[in-house]
Amino acid sequence: MDRMDFLRARFDAGLAWVHFPEGLGGLGLAREMQNVVEAELAGTPDNDPRRIGIGLGMAAPTILAFGTGELKKRLMRPLWTGEEVWCQLFSEPGAGSDLAAAGTRAVRDTKDGVDGWRVTGQKVWTSSAHTAKWAILLARTDPDLPKHAGLSYFVLDMTQPGVEVRPLRQITGEAEFNEVFMTDAWIPDTDRLGEVGEGWKVAQTTLMNERVAIGGRPTPPEGGMIGTVANTWREHPEVRTPEMHDRLLDLWVQSEAFRLAGIRLRQQLAVGSPGPEGSAMKLAFARLAQQLSGLELEMLGEEGLRYDDWTLRRPDMVDFTGREAGYRYLRAKGNSIEGGTSEVLRNIIAERVLGLPAETRVDTKVAWKDLPR
Repeated sequence: MDRMDFLRARFDAGLAWVHFPEGLGGLGLAREMQNVVEAELAGTPDNDPRRIGIGLGMAAPTILAFGTGELKKRLMRPLWTGEEVWCQLFSEPGAGSDLAAAGTRAVRDTKDGVDGWRVTGQKVWTSSAHTAKWAILLARTDPDLPKHAGLSYFVLDMTQPGVEVRPLRQITGEAEFNEVFMTDAWIPDTDRLGEVGEGWKVAQTTLMNERVAIGGRPTPPEGGMIGTVANTWREHPEVRTPEMHDRLLDLWVQSEAFRLAGIRLRQQLAVGSPGPEGSAMKLAFARLAQQLSGLELEMLGEEGLRYDDWTLRRPDMVDFTGREAGYRYLRAKGNSIEGGTSEVLRNIIAERVLGLPAETRVDTKVAWKDLPR
């Protein structure tokens, strides 16, 4: 049967996310039952999850937790089937690591008698914005409140005239990231997630799921980057040295520990929602990707300096293992920035996991409009 017809039928049968409620792609079962479904449906058409990772890993759990019944029914199926791609409008030029300082404004308005919001501002580092139909958006609705309190969370139609997407060319030559400019973009109030002023609370759900999506993906033994680097070692005996062998073995052990920790994290998710442990997984993922890609480049020597194509491209997804070592090395540099910088994640781990004293802050009780910028 047609691929999209199959995916829609699978969603309607409750076999998309079996732990989601009935009617929303699930059957209300335990999360671990999804493994049974995937095994039974092995070899059938999938929804190309790498292309729609933001929708699957970030938008869907947030919509499930905070969306109205009508919003869930309208958005969930085309999100899961991949008919509608999603992006994330969070970071701004002046509010990246300090996300709560976001200044994109959402102002109450009406359009054709419908209550809603007009949004104006700029977002940056937006993956997949050039292919997205929808965005999850964090915007400031009350500048007179402290920065964490004056935010609200919305679903934005990316295809409307008030939204402009511009490519950001990266060190790899590609432009998978974008900057997004909104000028009086319209959002009906029915497309708001959570209450007005509770955007920071909603955003925490997105961020925790984002870090699990980046750092906690299931992989087989010697899967992912360590598998690629180990194959390079096997294929190039002429580059082997005892010191390089020790480094590879050390990174292999760390990668296996990381993989097993990911299994444990997904088991914890089966009985609750993601916590700060996802931050530790994302932090470890970034460090390992950078160390492994660096080691591979050393192994290859002059060959590792070759690069296939610097032409500006706007890919649908990131493919770490489908290109050469030089691409992996350059692209891995972004792993410690995207999804929360490694510095911010270390703060989260220190304060929320280890219980260490919080960093001194002087801006949490001051109205956002009075903060120096």
